[in-house]
Amino acid sequence: MKTFTKRDIVKRVARTHGSDLTTTAKWVDDIFSAIRDIMMTADPVLRIEVRDFGVFEVKQTKSKPKARNPKSGEIVQVPPRRKTHFKPSKLLKKFLSQPLDTAVTG
Repeated sequence: MKTFTKRDIVKRVARTHGSDLTTTAKWVDDIFSAIRDIMMTADPVLRIEVRDFGVFEVKQTKSKPKARNPKSGEIVQVPPRRKTHFKPSKLLKKFLSQPLDTAVTG
């Protein structure tokens, strides 16, 4: 599996806009920081919708009064918490649902 990093995103955006890597890296970092900061304000749920990309959500899980510790077998209570979820846009979902032999990689 190929892993892309923030550096790869910076290079791609810089190439697209013909800008230097330092300036582009600052903008990309600011965007990710803004998304992270907004998600961290979830009380307890939150939704960030980015058109033609997808929706980032912070959801609340239910408490689990009878969860089991798999290592010890002990019954423990897990309190409610928050979790993240990403739902791809229709455009992205349609592309990803194509059979692998017809999908065009970018």
